[in-house]
Amino acid sequence: MDGKRSEIMQAKLIFLHALSPLHAGTGQGVGAIDLPIAREKGTEIPIVPGSSLKGVLRDACQALHGNGTCTRIFGPDTDNASAHAGAVILTDLRLVALPVRSLAGVFAWVSSPFLLQRLARDAQMAGLSDAPKEPSVANAQTVLVSSTSTIQVNNAEVVLEDVKLNAQTQADTWANWLAPKVFADEGWQASFKARFAIVHDDVMAYLLQVATDVTARIRLEDDTKTVAQGALWYEEALPAESILAGLVAAQPNGEAQPDEVFEKVSELAQHPLQVGGNATVGRGLCRLSLA
Repeated sequence: MDGKRSEIMQAKLIFLHALSPLHAGTGQGVGAIDLPIAREKGTEIPIVPGSSLKGVLRDACQALHGNGTCTRIFGPDTDNASAHAGAVILTDLRLVALPVRSLAGVFAWVSSPFLLQRLARDAQMAGLSDAPKEPSVANAQTVLVSSTSTIQVNNAEVVLEDVKLNAQTQADTWANWLAPKVFADEGWQASFKARFAIVHDDVMAYLLQVATDVTARIRLEDDTKTVAQGALWYEEALPAESILAGLVAAQPNGEAQPDEVFEKVSELAQHPLQVGGNATVGRGLCRLSLA
């Protein structure tokens, strides 16, 4: 019985907090944005592909521990891929809270019932039974905030981008549950709770289109320092302070046990990591936490 139990895949929640704008791209776009960020096809929710994060963690593991440990946990290199599978499994990380400009409090960490419903489902898969129930937002004119909110205007309204919403103090349960899982520091936990907001799914869909970073990039001619012909492009990024979450799972592969996998991933999460593209211009600096 114990042997069978040990073969069951174990999972934990993994949170990603972007410390600088994060560009996990999909290549050339077909619209006005030349280099868009990765999104789910059906929902348009921004994601960081699990393959991207796994590569980052593998490189960090190799730098800290060398090939032996790295191969046991993440699997062998391409030339020896048939030797055994890796012991770690990473899902795509989906957006949980998007930083959005606020008329009061500088910015808000904005989520929605659908985003939190999916997070609660992942939490259940990770064995966390204390995740709050899906919040209910009455209509597209309502926003739920915490009792310590600093994003309200006249204690009644919240203005996000160009959207004016009526505030209700009903977000404490989710704010209190999320804050310690994303932030270890009590000051940052308090800041998150004060800026946390839950909007209607329809409002969230709008913010996902208008509240990302879109930057114009150019390439200059070396001699004239003017823009090279055709060298103007627009690229999209998730703003700094974005919070995403997914699952990191482990199953025995004959080389590493789940406890070792989670121990090593937790150790790697203690270091700042660079995720996505444009590292040399400061994009993609992130930190991770496991719950």
